[in-house]
Amino acid sequence: MRGFSAESLARAEECVTQRARDRQAERLGDELFAAAEVIHQQGALRRVLTDPSANGDAKEALVRAVFAGKVSQSTLDVLSTAVSGRWSSGRDLLDGLERLGVLAYVISADREGRVDDLEDELFRFGRLVAGDPRLRDALTHKQVPIQHRQALVSQLLDGKASSATTRLAVHAVASWGQSFENALESYQRVAADYQQRVLATVRTAIPLTSDEQERLSAALHRIYSRDVHLNVVVDPAMLGGIRVELGDDIIDGTVIARLHDARRKMTS
Repeated sequence: MRGFSAESLARAEECVTQRARDRQAERLGDELFAAAEVIHQQGALRRVLTDPSANGDAKEALVRAVFAGKVSQSTLDVLSTAVSGRWSSGRDLLDGLERLGVLAYVISADREGRVDDLEDELFRFGRLVAGDPRLRDALTHKQVPIQHRQALVSQLLDGKASSATTRLAVHAVASWGQSFENALESYQRVAADYQQRVLATVRTAIPLTSDEQERLSAALHRIYSRDVHLNVVVDPAMLGGIRVELGDDIIDGTVIARLHDARRKMTS
């Protein structure tokens, strides 16, 4: 997200941070997702709220008229802040509101000291779904009513994940702009951004010990000058070594990569 949209999102994120207090944070997240769904379904409303020629005060008054009495004052304040800015497109506004909802849940998890758990749980659940074709189909099949798919997610995570993780996974089922797995990944990135750190996916043939993970995190911190959260994937097919994916950067020290490199040198 760039330009006007990025500026509007930044202001709205500041408002979320100010309004997401104590146990009201999850409610704020719920209501922001619900409001985003209304705006998604109401094309005329969305077009007015993203019309660059429309006055910011007028858009703020409109969103308050639409949602007054249906959401909390904190949610109204965040929505008003968001729509009073300029957005490059309706899609940017919807993506921004989704991110704001996620941020509210992240803040809720942070208040409970469970942001790391949130990131890990979202990652593990995403891997679980990706590795089970039948489960993935059950959660993403458009012919299955969305309420049924969301209920399945709640059942699967009941007692196994935090409230914030469960709610975000439920919302990921209904994400309009991205796949279920991509939604979970984007939610992890919001949590990482909130803590001013980056995500790294580490693929290894055997599980890493806690000491090995700490040393790898420290090494990546020295390279990128930021804290790094590791998502570790065990893949026996790699034979040995590790592969680190951090954004567009790839550090490949696997046996397979070295064999391929040796083969290239032999044939060059």
